Amino acid sequence: MIRRPIPRWLVVLLGILGVCTLLAVYGGLSYRQSAINPKQKVIPGLQAFRDGVSRMTEPQGTDESPKPSMLVTDLRATYWRLFLGMGLGVLLSVVVGIAMGSYRWIAAPLAPTISFLAKIPPTAMLPIYFVLVGSDQTMFTTMVALGIFFTMAQSVYQSITNDVRDEAIDKAYTLGASDPEIIYEVIWKQILPPILDNIRLQIGPAMIFLLAAEMLVGGEGIGYRIRMESRVLNMSIVYIYLGILGFTGLLGDWSLLWLRKKLCPWYDR
Repeated sequence: MIRRPIPRWLVVLLGILGVCTLLAVYGGLSYRQSAINPKQKVIPGLQAFRDGVSRMTEPQGTDESPKPSMLVTDLRATYWRLFLGMGLGVLLSVVVGIAMGSYRWIAAPLAPTISFLAKIPPTAMLPIYFVLVGSDQTMFTTMVALGIFFTMAQSVYQSITNDVRDEAIDKAYTLGASDPEIIYEVIWKQILPPILDNIRLQIGPAMIFLLAAEMLVGGEGIGYRIRMESRVLNMSIVYIYLGILGFTGLLGDWSLLWLRKKLCPWYDR
């Protein structure tokens, strides 16, 4: 029957089955391609992945001046850009979205502009970012922050408009609450769960915007490494980095779900 719950053990079992099916399909494709061309690199086998991991984790530089491995360098660059950009984008969108949802005189001039800019793909804005902020760390941060800002600010504004009733605000005023108290006690607590869900939805787009910028102008990072290794068909390294991106998204998604349950226990009931 539709949406009937199933036992927890069955959920886990089916999840494991799905992962095993994916690995089996990949193994079959790799075996088939290797039988046709033993030197193929498009769908590498286990030994190719071992060589890729060895190369990724090998320290760089010389004995006199050692440097971190390729993997550490790329992850450090990408994660710092991603966390900083998402943090600034989420903070700015929440502040602007709440201001728009709280005061009509703020929403009137900003809502049309934000709605218009939200429809422009952030990757198409790359030339403008190059002109305005250059191509260093500031550009990557700006790309991620503004890439999620317009859409998320719209979502926060719509959440206040649709979910926070005027009656609740009027009752708070009747009890003597001030504007800051209403914004925190009525509006913020009402829209916090949708905000956390919206942040979950922005993880994927944020990584897309960042990887696009790294592939174009990056000198390090996951996007840069994927571009360089795919040129010489080192697909074992490319697939490992893709797996890292997938686990990063899952970890962020699960972390925000856990945070929502802790901060908003009433929401999941």
